[in-house]
Amino acid sequence: MVYTPRSARHGALLVGTVAVLGLLTACGNGKDVHSNPPITASGTAAPATGITKSPASATSAPSGTSTGAASSSPSKAAPSPSGGDTATPAASTRCHTSELRASVGRNDPGAGQENFPVVLTNKSGRTCTLRGYPGAAFVSASGSQLGADPRREPGSPATITLKPGQSAWAGLTFSNPGISGAKTATPAALLVTPPDERDSLKVTWTGGAVPVSGNSSSVFLSVFSPGTAP
Repeated sequence: MVYTPRSARHGALLVGTVAVLGLLTACGNGKDVHSNPPITASGTAAPATGITKSPASATSAPSGTSTGAASSSPSKAAPSPSGGDTATPAASTRCHTSELRASVGRNDPGAGQENFPVVLTNKSGRTCTLRGYPGAAFVSASGSQLGADPRREPGSPATITLKPGQSAWAGLTFSNPGISGAKTATPAALLVTPPDERDSLKVTWTGGAVPVSGNSSSVFLSVFSPGTAP
């Protein structure tokens, strides 16, 4: 057996103790490093929030591209709806019944036909327009309609501009009852309705008997033309 002095044994014990403590300390430090990695990473993640504050990121995205930056602020390049609330509707220039005066011109017979011009005159202080066919109906003194509604002759409607005092006319035509043999009646008045209007103008009828039923009893109307007669 080799004798080891007490001092040598004591020194070896101290060295061993220090080695064990050093190993334990090293293990403890390694555990702390692996359990707390965010301490080092948190300093590099924070600046990412600055991207949403840059206006260039919103304006540089192509139109129609969906990005977080683009959706967070409205596009200044988006056009307003067509017309929008700033559009002003065009005022109607149509002649209304209250702005017109109706009359029936002189008969111009020919080839067994009776031909009367129905005239509308602008009595208002503004310029207005007529387009198309008038409405018309023969009525008795009591206001009852005599005969069927007039039929429309083929024609090409045109817009007629009437300054104050100007007129337009439409032809009212029917076969002579004495030739056609149609049943007749003598109206008290002719009701004339301007195009696209509901109210009528009443004109005293002085043209004699008109066909109301039977053969060739139809009454025809033509489109409006400028003036007061053909």
